[in-house]
Amino acid sequence: MSDIRIATAEDQLLLEKEARYCSYGDTVHYIEPPRIFSRCKGSYVWDTSDQAYLDLQMWYSAVNFGYANPRLNNALKQQIDALPQIASQYLHKGKIELSEMIAVDARNKFGLDGRVHFNVGGSQSIEDSLKVVRNASQGKSLMFAFEGGYHGRTLGASSITSSYRYRRRYGHFGERAHFIPFPYHFRGPKGMTKEEYGSHCVKQFARLFETEYNGVWDPKVGQCEYAAFYVEPIQGTGGYVIPPMNFYSELKHVLDQHGILLVVDEIQMGFYRTGKLWSIEHFDVKPDVIVFGKALTNGLNPLGGLWAREELINPGIFPPGSTHSTFASNPLGTAVGLEMFKMTSEFDYGAMVMNKGKYFLEGLKDLQKRYPIIGDVDGLGLALRCEICAPDGFTPDKATLDFMVEEGMKGDIEIDGTRLGLILDVGGYYKNVITLAPSLEISYQEIDLAIALLDRLLHRAMQR
Repeated sequence: MSDIRIATAEDQLLLEKEARYCSYGDTVHYIEPPRIFSRCKGSYVWDTSDQAYLDLQMWYSAVNFGYANPRLNNALKQQIDALPQIASQYLHKGKIELSEMIAVDARNKFGLDGRVHFNVGGSQSIEDSLKVVRNASQGKSLMFAFEGGYHGRTLGASSITSSYRYRRRYGHFGERAHFIPFPYHFRGPKGMTKEEYGSHCVKQFARLFETEYNGVWDPKVGQCEYAAFYVEPIQGTGGYVIPPMNFYSELKHVLDQHGILLVVDEIQMGFYRTGKLWSIEHFDVKPDVIVFGKALTNGLNPLGGLWAREELINPGIFPPGSTHSTFASNPLGTAVGLEMFKMTSEFDYGAMVMNKGKYFLEGLKDLQKRYPIIGDVDGLGLALRCEICAPDGFTPDKATLDFMVEEGMKGDIEIDGTRLGLILDVGGYYKNVITLAPSLEISYQEIDLAIALLDRLLHRAMQR
């Protein structure tokens, strides 16, 4: 049982009200009692007792550019004074220019013409992508997705999310996924390099198309029963698993042979989390659909969307009214999104993220050398993982990571005379992975601080 204490009588009253009036359907209290926060800035949040916490998960990677980023906040404030609201059936400059920016970028990178469709968040945009895919495939409702994949908890999205617990009580409403093993090398077969294991996984997938009796392919007419493969290029909730660089190009070859669309979920890894606008750019493949959300507006105003190839989304095949949300393409969100693109284009933002990520990963590798309970560390840009295991360095140890999360939330780690807390996110197939998504604006000094705080927590875990 945690010995975290409620800081104030006001906190106690608020928690009593929460217990009485708030739905717990969208709430998970990872610590008891939970903290109540009052302000944020940069890489930090403060609770109602004014205790500071260094945040290494940044609202599940929604706040890539730091809390209360002055430039993005000002873009929102200016839009509020100009055109804060307009029905989505009407046009405004922000929607058109942001669509152009994303579509032109995709054409330059992938050589593909396409269009952008907005919605209010990641799960809703996944739902829209399912409409695009089903429409283009003449109503096929079966999809491929990965074990460990997470695409949201709306009805359609939960059907292609690998965790059965998200859909157990609700059943299926059309979509259904065939879940394929992801090349999770740390827990893969021994004796293979990372690249060999990637090729092995592709070959296992390709087996499904060898004969009609493998269940997905009719060779007589050359048609697959499945419309698309939904992928997170780097798994998010699955534990920030970084696949081998050869994996997606080999997978895409199989998909193209059999007329299966590649839908790339960039909701968590998009907008420079991995050092590129889209994480799929690292893998030299051309997506058919890209779904995005979260950090587009730095968490300031809900906005997500998708880009799709022209053949899939032009008005002739996807006409007006195909899907709709009252708040889609809202002017507050598009204003912040445009400012984010301008901000990240003014210097080599991607190189900055890659350099910081390399520095952070070196710190994690140093901790791994000193603590046998760290089984694996890896990263791409500032999407980093640290897998907590038993002393054998392999057996998953969720209990130890849970202990570290609670200790971090006590706010009692002393560094150079200052007491701090540390906010960690938990992911992975066994819920034993620290998924590190710090602010992309994090300083090198703050990275050193993060490593020092993790060091203290690991020491406590080993001593308990």
